[in-house]
Amino acid sequence: MSTLLTHIAISDGKIKRSSLEVLSHLRRQAEQHGHQVEAVIIDAEASRYTGQVQQYGPSKIYTVENPVFKNHLNAPLLKALEKVIEQADPSLVAFASTESTKDILGALAAREEAAVLSDVSTFELTEEGIRATRPVMAAKILSENEARGDMILVSVRSGSYDLEEQASDAEVIEIDFSVDDQDLRATLEEIISSSGDTIDLSEAETIVAAGRGAKDEKGQQLISELADVLNAGVGASRALTEAGVMDPSLQIGQTGKVVSPQLYIAVGISGAIQHVAGMASSKVIVAINKDPDAPIFDIADYGIVGDLYDVLPPFIDELKKIAS
Repeated sequence: MSTLLTHIAISDGKIKRSSLEVLSHLRRQAEQHGHQVEAVIIDAEASRYTGQVQQYGPSKIYTVENPVFKNHLNAPLLKALEKVIEQADPSLVAFASTESTKDILGALAAREEAAVLSDVSTFELTEEGIRATRPVMAAKILSENEARGDMILVSVRSGSYDLEEQASDAEVIEIDFSVDDQDLRATLEEIISSSGDTIDLSEAETIVAAGRGAKDEKGQQLISELADVLNAGVGASRALTEAGVMDPSLQIGQTGKVVSPQLYIAVGISGAIQHVAGMASSKVIVAINKDPDAPIFDIADYGIVGDLYDVLPPFIDELKKIAS
C-alpha cells in the first residue's frame, strides 16, 4: 500500500476549493487502487482547518504551523514540504494548480528527485505512476502524458473534479517546524489586492464575464446586478481591461486568469481563442451575444442570441423570482 499526499492550500483564511477537489479525486483513486490518502496543511493557523479537511476522507492530516506561513514565502514552504514528505514517504504528492504551487513545484521536484507534471486537467494512477491530460497551446491541444518514478508530483487545474464529502476520523499529526528569520532571503511585507475583485475568480463557482458588448455604464450595471443575484465573481475580456473599463485583475484568458467554475456566463463576448483558453474547462457555459455567428456559441452549452440590454433585464428578474 502506497501513500498519496495532498497539499491543502489556504488563502485569505479559507481553504482553496481546488485543493479539496484534488483531495476528493485522490481519495477515489486511493480506494480503487488500494492506497491510503493523506493531507498536509501548512499555515500560520493550520490546526484551524483540520475539521473541514476531515470531511473529505484522508486517513491522516499533517499540520505545520508557524507565523512565517501567514504569507506565501517559497523558502519556508519548501522546507516544510520536505519535512512532511520525509515523514509521510508518499509515492505521489498532488497540489491544486495555484500561483503558490507554480512558484515551488519545480524546486520541490528537483530537491526530491521526483517526476513532475504541472497544471493538468485530469490524472489517474497507473501501475508505474500516473497518466495525465494537460491542455497546451492555449487549450487548443490536449497533451497526454505519463510520469513514472519512486515519487511523482502533480498539480491540477481548478474545477477539474467535483467535491465529494466522505467524513473520516483522520489522525492529526503536528510537525515541529522552526525557521530563523535571518535565513530568509526574501520577506513579504504587504499584499495589495484589487478592490474590484471581491470574489477570487479561480475559486468562484459562478462567473459572469463581460465583453466589448457591455462596455458602457448601463452594460456594467447589468453585469454587476446579474453577478449579485447569482453571488458570482465578475470577469472581463481583454478588450475591456485594455480599454480601462475594468480592472486588469479581472481579465480571463490566455494572458489573464484561467478559471473553471461550475457556471460561466459570457455576456457580449465574441469568443476569441485568447479568451476561450481561460474558461473552456467551465462545467456549464452560457453565452449571450447578438451575433449568431459568434465563436463563443461553438463551445457554449446554452446560447441566447440577442442584445444584452434586451436579454439581461428579464433574465435578472426571473432569477430574482427564483431566489425569493
